[in-house]
Amino acid sequence: MTRTLLVVGHGMVGHRLVEIMRSNDLNSAWRVVIVAEEARPAYDRVELSSYLDGKSADDLSLVSHEFLNDPSVDLRLATTATEINRGPRTVTTADGATVGYDALVLATGSRPFVPPLPGRDLTGCFVYRTVDDLDAIRAAAVSGRTGLVVGGGLLGLEAANGLRLVGMRPQVIEMAPRLMPLQIDEGGGEILGRLVRDAGLPFRCGVAMRSIDAGPGGEVRGVTLTDGTTVEADLVVFAAGVRPRHELADSAGLDLGDRGGILVDEHCRTADKHIWAIGDCAAVGGRCHGLVAPGYRMAEVVAEQLLGSDDTVFSNADTSTSLKLLGVGVASFGDAHAKTPRSLELAYTNEKAGTYAKLVLADDTRTLLGGVLVGDASAYPVLRSLVGHQLPAGAERLLSESRYGVSS
Repeated sequence: MTRTLLVVGHGMVGHRLVEIMRSNDLNSAWRVVIVAEEARPAYDRVELSSYLDGKSADDLSLVSHEFLNDPSVDLRLATTATEINRGPRTVTTADGATVGYDALVLATGSRPFVPPLPGRDLTGCFVYRTVDDLDAIRAAAVSGRTGLVVGGGLLGLEAANGLRLVGMRPQVIEMAPRLMPLQIDEGGGEILGRLVRDAGLPFRCGVAMRSIDAGPGGEVRGVTLTDGTTVEADLVVFAAGVRPRHELADSAGLDLGDRGGILVDEHCRTADKHIWAIGDCAAVGGRCHGLVAPGYRMAEVVAEQLLGSDDTVFSNADTSTSLKLLGVGVASFGDAHAKTPRSLELAYTNEKAGTYAKLVLADDTRTLLGGVLVGDASAYPVLRSLVGHQLPAGAERLLSESRYGVSS
């Protein structure tokens, strides 16, 4: 008998789950129903800024023609799930439909965090999450005028670059003492800050916003910071992190993590044996990851269970990051902040070249635990592959003198 897998959410992680299921369910044991809030099928959010740099929504799409015409997949776009009925195992949607399931996977993702500031709802305030958000920003952008980005992490710097692509003059406000505080350390932050300024992006760290100030027509005209200074701006983009979307699970009585997210075990399963959660919304052992790579691994774990294997578990989430922001290479991998007890940090700075590198080692075995690269991330693939292994003799040569000031 064919069973029904209901997936709530069709972002990158939800789509990966369905792809794996359809590729490996050779006997068509599962019919898949996808309930998706957005009017578009899954697309690449990691490359979202490229939409402002000439790519189309179709270019970002992750969905093939074959997928859309797969008779075993029922994709329901622009449809919001409103209630989980755990007893009869059904989900109710906003249009009044009821969908039954044998297995339910929640891939509801996350929503942008908007600080509870006065003026946050003014005309000219945006978030940076979907293609529709970017369409709205593009429509509101005025070339040569100032756009303020709230948040100096990965997403904030991406958003600042997006504003630059539509002709605006972006500025960044970050509450932490440095840019990208989750990924890089103080030394890397100093180099990154210098390089970002050299690239023409003004920013302020260690300060937050007190209010968003309105012009005479009720539109954004600037912001007031907690130190009392004001910054004129015609547009504000919130890119200060995300929060897991767990409301559907919460209303169904499923447990949440202490910091939010749907609480699941190492199998990504909730306390209800028929319900799993994956991606940004899932708190595995109480922890939400908020990155695509761990979400993809969760999708693999759940797919293997649904296809008959109970041995696969989610562990050792890959939180590595490597990207180029405003022309600046940045990478973070493994235990980048040296949280492992008795770990040893070896940091190298080349002020002239504008590069920084840090290796984190287990001090008794020379095992590579993690690291940070700023300015030149070309050594990232090799170093990342060495995490968990003893560094070979002379491995510091990977950080050559010309790039990082390391004597070989």
